[in-house]
Amino acid sequence: MLPPVEPYRIKTIETIKLLSREERDKKIREAGFNLFNLRSQDVFIDLLTDSGTSALSDQQWAGLLTGDEAYAGARNFYNLEATVRDIFGYKNVIPVHQGRAAEHLLFSNVLQKGDYVLANTHFDTTRANIEHLGASAVDCCIDTDIEQEHPFKGNMDLDKLEASIKRFGRDKIPLVIMTVTNNSVGGQPVSLENIRRTREILDKYEIPLYFDACRFAENAYFIKKREKGQPDRSVKSIAQEMFSYGMGCTMSAKKDGLANMGGFFACQDDTLAEKFTNLLVLFEGFKTYGGLAGRDLEAISRGLQEVLDEDYLTFRVNQVAYLGEKISNLGIPVVKPTGGNAVFVEASSFLNHIPKEQYPGQALSVALYRESGIRTVEIGGMMWSKKDEKTGRMTFPKYDFVRLAIPRRVYTNSQMDYVASAFEEIKKNKCQTKGLRITYQAPWLRHFTARMEEI
Repeated sequence: MLPPVEPYRIKTIETIKLLSREERDKKIREAGFNLFNLRSQDVFIDLLTDSGTSALSDQQWAGLLTGDEAYAGARNFYNLEATVRDIFGYKNVIPVHQGRAAEHLLFSNVLQKGDYVLANTHFDTTRANIEHLGASAVDCCIDTDIEQEHPFKGNMDLDKLEASIKRFGRDKIPLVIMTVTNNSVGGQPVSLENIRRTREILDKYEIPLYFDACRFAENAYFIKKREKGQPDRSVKSIAQEMFSYGMGCTMSAKKDGLANMGGFFACQDDTLAEKFTNLLVLFEGFKTYGGLAGRDLEAISRGLQEVLDEDYLTFRVNQVAYLGEKISNLGIPVVKPTGGNAVFVEASSFLNHIPKEQYPGQALSVALYRESGIRTVEIGGMMWSKKDEKTGRMTFPKYDFVRLAIPRRVYTNSQMDYVASAFEEIKKNKCQTKGLRITYQAPWLRHFTARMEEI
């Protein structure tokens, strides 16, 4: 079988440098064993995130030159508004500087202390924004094993959803969120049927459905390829149907907007849009720029159209699968099937000599940087563990993932081969990888700024 081939040509290059092992060891120690604290120039292959790291196309670069930097009413806003209305179907389109700004402004308008927000799975910034307001984020994703070949592992568990509504009460649940794709469980897609049935349940209780839409095109592509009755449809038409079941969405355009900065909130509710806009003007900027330059608005508008290209999506998804298969063939557990944006490696079973209390996912991320200059991110105990209020003991998630998030249109398959070879080297002497303890942590989103030491 032929490997996936990039459906583009490279016109500009950026030089990257692989530091010596001694230099990498010094850098990771100086960073407190937290890869967020590394300088980009000290990283060889950067798989920390696929957010804001895409390569712009020639058409996007051309669009930057059309940036209208007027404070109000920039023409690029109206281009973005038309694009969002076409794909997402929501009439109110409000730009923000990135997705978490949309989350903050949305939740500030709809949540009260003691409320609950249900989702298939909340991502870290979503959960933090909810909890910061004194509400609770409850996950209702289906249960699967990491190597189970379920085509839609991101699905909402409909029984969990309805049980949670009955448990907490409809009046305490102002909205439900569907994250597409479901990043925290491996970048896994949600089926069209599941979205439709979720909406049917919510209609019984008059609860609105909103989307976390940052990887919507990848989700629509998986629906086309995996769901019965969908292969003959365009990705765009599938996306349009997806969003027809919701009342609005938050969007980080740094993912499937193929942009380096920006996002938006879109909805059908005029009253909510007005409240959102009032806070936007206070915190972000005027309603037609939302903290963004006109050129950013144009890059997003064009990126949202380009991301629906099925040749691009075929390569995108298959490049992720290519890396996942290479790592899996080494006998290292990964989430199967691979998702749309990243390979998720399960570290606690791979580094089974490191207990969960010593953060095996973070330990593997450190080892990857030391071995090969690769930067990744842990999505496990460092991100999700917390103290049980009743017992005072720390509780840890079932899995300790290391996410290898692949930037869009940036790395070649030979660089993916290099990433796989780094795992092979670590496996040879995996017992030399040491656990970690935290020496500093912030009260919110600690994984961004925590400092650690090796045990």
